[in-house]
Amino acid sequence: MRKTALKSLESGDVQVEIQFSGISTGTEKLLWTGQMPDFPGMGYPLVPGYESVGRIVDAGAEARERVGEWVFVPGASCYRDARGLFEGSARTVIVASARALLIAEKLAEEGILYALAATALHAISHGDAPELIIGHGVLGRLIARLTIVSGAPAPVVWDTSRSRQGGGAGYAVIHPDDDDRHDYRTICDVSGDAGSIESFIARLAKGGELVLAGFYNQPISFAFPPAFQREARLRIAAEWEPRDLASINMMIESEALDLSGLITSIEPAEDAETAYPQAFENPECLKMVLDWRECE
Repeated sequence: MRKTALKSLESGDVQVEIQFSGISTGTEKLLWTGQMPDFPGMGYPLVPGYESVGRIVDAGAEARERVGEWVFVPGASCYRDARGLFEGSARTVIVASARALLIAEKLAEEGILYALAATALHAISHGDAPELIIGHGVLGRLIARLTIVSGAPAPVVWDTSRSRQGGGAGYAVIHPDDDDRHDYRTICDVSGDAGSIESFIARLAKGGELVLAGFYNQPISFAFPPAFQREARLRIAAEWEPRDLASINMMIESEALDLSGLITSIEPAEDAETAYPQAFENPECLKMVLDWRECE
């Protein structure tokens, strides 16, 4: 961990003192392992993170009334000597006021889950509710919970890790080898396993849809005949949009969406060097959060 210089606070900006930030096991793991594909803004040094919550401690002239608010920050671009791809895992960030979402302070560290919850909603809001979800990490759990919130039947969830086969909140979690269904109308994959796409297609009903909601750093390929026979549809779900975040905020405020049980580890930000490997390598660690409150 090292210090970096902030850009100047402009009239429409707010300065946020970050309290908690989440470690992403998708994009941040790829950065950690050096497997991140080239994206606009990529390069080093780079401040990671787009799952942060904290308090507005200063603001430009146009946003002074926001000082004191507890907000969710989906990343920033505010440092003079670091790349602006994410920039959320830091003690202090400066963002445009519109990017700092007012949320309930009582959520504390659970507020960092807004980004994943909005991503989950984005993945399922453009088609039929998933009947099968592949992967029971935090994103898979949020998609399952949102499916139930929508009023759709409880989905089946697959996970090959025994330690992640528990924790189903109103839905079953099983090993794929224990499932003989081959007629799922909608499958949502959050595993990021590019090598298994063909086997997922084989589980579709005729005219079924496979939604790719994970992040895949390897080329995706599959045999054409099985997909042809099923008239399979393939959809890629990208990152959330502002309307997804607004919808998630309403669900959380109304208590329709429960965020409990998803954060399994909280470590001081000073211990980031050991927290990151734990987040990526320990299957029992669903979500690692860095605590910035004692960081100077």
